[in-house]
Amino acid sequence: MSATAVTSSGAAALQVLMARLGGVTREMSAVLRRASYSPNIKERADFSCALFTPDGELLVQAENIPVHLGSMPASVAAVIDRFGDGLRPGDQVAVNDPFCGGTHLNDITVVAPCFVDRPGGGRRLAGWVANRAHHADVGGAAPGSMPAQATEIFQEGLRLPPVVVDESVRAILLANSRTPAERAGDLDAQLGANRVGVARLATLADEPLADVVDYGERRMRAALAAVGDGEWQFADRLDSAGSAQDGAVPLQVRIAIRGDEVEVDFTGSAPQTAGNVNAVAAVTVSAVAYALRSALDPTIPANGGAMRPVRVTIPPRSVLAAEAPAAVAAGNVEVSQRVADLCLGALAAACPQRVGAASQGTMNNLLIGGRGWVYYETVAGGQGGRPGRAGMSGVHTAMTNTKNTPVEALERAYPMRVLRYRLRRGSGGAGAFPGGEGIERDLLLLEDVVVSLITERRVSPPWGLAGGSPGAIGENWLLPGGDESRAHRLPDKCTIEVRAGDVLRMLTPGGGGWGAPGV
Repeated sequence: MSATAVTSSGAAALQVLMARLGGVTREMSAVLRRASYSPNIKERADFSCALFTPDGELLVQAENIPVHLGSMPASVAAVIDRFGDGLRPGDQVAVNDPFCGGTHLNDITVVAPCFVDRPGGGRRLAGWVANRAHHADVGGAAPGSMPAQATEIFQEGLRLPPVVVDESVRAILLANSRTPAERAGDLDAQLGANRVGVARLATLADEPLADVVDYGERRMRAALAAVGDGEWQFADRLDSAGSAQDGAVPLQVRIAIRGDEVEVDFTGSAPQTAGNVNAVAAVTVSAVAYALRSALDPTIPANGGAMRPVRVTIPPRSVLAAEAPAAVAAGNVEVSQRVADLCLGALAAACPQRVGAASQGTMNNLLIGGRGWVYYETVAGGQGGRPGRAGMSGVHTAMTNTKNTPVEALERAYPMRVLRYRLRRGSGGAGAFPGGEGIERDLLLLEDVVVSLITERRVSPPWGLAGGSPGAIGENWLLPGGDESRAHRLPDKCTIEVRAGDVLRMLTPGGGGWGAPGV
C-alpha cells in the first residue's frame, strides 16, 4: 500500500487493522486499571497505554490522557537510545526522569519490547508497548511529590533513568515512597498490562503496521492544506512560577501553515523559572499535537505520522523546554494546559468555526498526605463555549482526561469527608454559547496533614472568544476548624500544614463564553 494512494479494499483493511490495534491498547488499559492498588489509578484512571513501531514511532493509543500520550514517544526513544538491541524477551524498562524521556517524577513509564520468531530461526523486533501511570508518591519534600516550593528536581522525588525493572529497582522505588504497598501494586499492574500488550501485538506483527502511521501523515497533511497558508499569533500567561517565585509567566506562540506543513514557534516565551512551573519539551510537543488535532480534525489518527508535517520550535532553557536541574512538577499538569490554550487561541483565527473559548485551563491539583497515606486528585471545571454549543460543566478538559474519585471511594480510603460537591453556579462566561460551570468542593480533614495545591487560572481568567465573556477564575480557601468567619484565601500554588477539623475549599474555574450574548 503506497503512502499516497489507497484502494477502497485497502482502506477498509486499514480501518480494520487500526481497530484491532486500538483494541490492544484498550485491553491493556482494562488490565492496568483493574489490577492497580491506588484510588488514583483504579478510580481516576490516571494512566495511558500505547503501541509503537520498532523504531519507536507512535502507532496507536488508547483514549486515555493527552499529556501522557503525546509525550510518551520520548520515553520509548530514551529506552531505545539507552539499550539499543540489548533487551531480551520479557524485559521491561521503567523511566520517569523528565530530562531523559519522562514528564514529571510521578509519571512512571514502563516500556517493553515485542519480539516474534523468524520463520528461519531467530527473532525480530515487532514493536514496543508502553504505559504510563501517575504514582501518588515517589518521595520528595512533600507528600505527593509535587511540593509547591520546589526549586530543583531533587526536591520532587526519585528519578529513574531508563532501567530494566528487577527486584533491585523495585526495592529502590518502594524505599523512596511514603506508600510502598501502593507503589508495588501499581507497578505490578503496569507490568501486567504490558505483558498483555506484547502478546496481542505479536499476533499482528505481520500486518502492514507502517501503513497505519503513513495514513496519519496523509490525514494531517490534508487537514493543513485545507486551512490554507497563513500565520497566526497568540499570547497568554501562567499565574505564577510557583510559591518560590511570584509574578506572571508570559507565553507566546506563532503558528505558520505553508502548504501541507506547519511550524509552531514558541519564541518569546519566558525563560526557565526558579519555581516548579517548567515543562520539558516533550510535554510542550504533546500539547501542540492535542491542539492541532482538536482544531483541524479530531478524527486524524493520533499516531507519529500525524506529527511528521509539524515542526515545533522551542527556545532552549525556556519554561517550555526546561533543562536539569529545574523543578518540573507543575509543568506536566499546568504548563501543558496553558500551551494547549495558547495554540488553540492562535488556531481560533485560522479555524474560527472549529475552536471554542478557553476551558478552565488547569488541572486543579490537590495533594494531601497523612500518616501512611497520600491522596492525589485533579478536580474538574468548566469547558469553554463552542460554535453552536454551550460548554459542558464539571468536566476535565484539554490535556487531562481522568475520572472523578467517587465520594464513597475517597472516604473509604482516606481520613477525609466530603462536605460539599456541586456545580459552581454562575462561573461560566456569558455568550451566545456560554461557558460551562466549575465545581465547588469542601473537604473536611480528620487528622493533621500536609496539603499541596498546584493550580492555575486563579489570576488570569479563561478567555472568551468571538465576543464571549471570560469564565470565572478559580479560588482556593482554608477554613480553620470549618469556621466560615475565619476563612482565608490560599494562593494558586502552596504547600501548607492543615489541622484536623479544618476544611479545604476549592472553587474551580468556569469556561469562557463563545459569541456575543444575545446574538
